[in-house]
Amino acid sequence: MKASEVFTPGGIPSITFVDEHLQEKSQHLLDALDMGTTLVSISGPSKSGKTTFVERLIGKENLIQVTGAGISSPADLWLRVFDILGTPISQNQSSSKATGGTLTGKISAQAGVIIAKGGVETSLAGTHNQTATTSENFSIDYLSTLKSELNGTDFVIFIDDFHYIDKQVQRELAEQIKDAMASKCKFICASVPYHSDDVIRSNPDLRGRIFSIDFDYWSNDVLRKIAEQGFSFLNIKPEGNVVDKIVAESAGSPQLMQYLCLNSCYELNVRSKQENTFTFPDSEVLLKKICKRTSLSLEYSTILDKMKEGPKKRGSERNIYISTQRWQGDVYIFLIAALALDPPTLTFRYDNLLARVYSLCLNDKPSGSSVSSACYHSTAIANSTAAGENIIEWDQDSEVLDIRDPYLLFYIRWG
Repeated sequence: MKASEVFTPGGIPSITFVDEHLQEKSQHLLDALDMGTTLVSISGPSKSGKTTFVERLIGKENLIQVTGAGISSPADLWLRVFDILGTPISQNQSSSKATGGTLTGKISAQAGVIIAKGGVETSLAGTHNQTATTSENFSIDYLSTLKSELNGTDFVIFIDDFHYIDKQVQRELAEQIKDAMASKCKFICASVPYHSDDVIRSNPDLRGRIFSIDFDYWSNDVLRKIAEQGFSFLNIKPEGNVVDKIVAESAGSPQLMQYLCLNSCYELNVRSKQENTFTFPDSEVLLKKICKRTSLSLEYSTILDKMKEGPKKRGSERNIYISTQRWQGDVYIFLIAALALDPPTLTFRYDNLLARVYSLCLNDKPSGSSVSSACYHSTAIANSTAAGENIIEWDQDSEVLDIRDPYLLFYIRWG
């Protein structure tokens, strides 16, 4: 077996699948779907394993998986569902023709497609050599089609990244999902924590019809099992604290942990299971190579460059500070450098962040208010560059900087 089949970033692992900490959530999800009239709302940080959890538990063969990205209307979403199902959708107008005898009847939909008519059904009558047609407008009733297709089946519609959908469209979808659930259609919606109180969960009409499952970043002990199971299977023996160092770099993300372990194999030139035990040395040089290789799979350069630049300068030039390593820059450069320091962490309280910044300064230091302002502006720049996605947040009241995407932290450290 190849190393890429053992460590599977972006895929569903088999050898390195760890789910002991998810057993209760797994049973809750299955029970909620068994009820048949309950929408499952899954909330969890980016790269925390929500999608893999659902795919592994339900099975891809039973999932109708769509994403909220690019959805501008309920019809957009249902058309993606029908495309996966292979449901024929046609808006062609029907017509009838008679060339002899007498014809009576009504214009009807194409077989197998449910439609709503923009006019009134027309009765037709004709004699020999007479032709009759209709010019009515037809529009497809997607919701009725959905209920007809999925009622009584084991299919589950999984709407990933539901938070990408516009709020007004979310409200319309919530109403249609409620209607579809009454016909035994099954739904799972996944979003990120800062959208956990989205329209779906807050909709009063859905109260009592939603089961919420909240994810968090994985603990170090659980992430360590990914490495232990995979390296053991490949007959790789890690030395010293090398696994703990990889776990720390993964910042709670099982997907990033899979990347780091796979790239460890590549840097060791171990691409398949070994016949004899292969040693994984605890080397800082090797760890740096592994992390640098992993950063090549990520693309945050534009976001990071704009965070370093800060907002457009107005008035006087910013103060420039000199680091203990003799490089220089303004407060925005020093903020990024502070986020990259050891130990890696996703949450920075003001006092700790300020201490990190000051530890980098040779003599002059930026003021506390300057660092706070840099946090505020850097956050706004990063999120706007990431198409409005909240990958980092600055809470002005509690003075806490929270990186919500482990990949962003990793890129700041190694990109």
